[in-house]
Amino acid sequence: MVKIIIYGGLSLSFDESKEILDSHDDVEVIYERPIKRGDLGQALKQNPDIIGIIDGVFHQNSSVGHKEILNVIDRGITVVGSSSMGALRASELDTLGMKGIGYVYEQYATGKVASDDDVAVMLDSATLESLSEPLINMDYVFSNAVDENVITQKQRDELIQIAKSTFYPKRNYAQTLSESSLDGDTKSRLIDFIRTSKDIKKEDAKALLEYIVQLIE
Repeated sequence: MVKIIIYGGLSLSFDESKEILDSHDDVEVIYERPIKRGDLGQALKQNPDIIGIIDGVFHQNSSVGHKEILNVIDRGITVVGSSSMGALRASELDTLGMKGIGYVYEQYATGKVASDDDVAVMLDSATLESLSEPLINMDYVFSNAVDENVITQKQRDELIQIAKSTFYPKRNYAQTLSESSLDGDTKSRLIDFIRTSKDIKKEDAKALLEYIVQLIE
């Protein structure tokens, strides 16, 4: 029996996570809320084989520490990270044994993104529903909008500047567009583009779970 612990629920719902992992025999998966300082000490008592870190707290509680993760790795447990806190910590510990997965991880690992503010969101603590938009998602969408000639590079830079200057709990597309100088037609095209765009943190979370599936098959 392979035991897996997943810290998430925000970037990807637990129901969606279960669709990827829970169909495998001889696998026990424990789904935990976004990780915080001290959680891994409790996790070790459950003797997991694999730990997937997707979401974690940044400001509400102390964040999971590097030494905590290294202690888990030193015990021979596979630790994989993506999407949010997992991507951030993986970029810092990938040379020490933590595996990073996905776009957000690559952004941190290459130095294109450095601040935890880029993945921070306000959440409903009861439902784990995101109440704001992460900057990393907005940057991904606006950059793709430039590639698809929906907006210009100058317009993208303006939008990102507005989003960066907004405190993360209040960051969202509607507020960012309303403060921009984009004309009505451009805003309408961009809104349509946003509605059909991928949630990159969610896609990375799926990629992490699919990577774990490959490990256990």
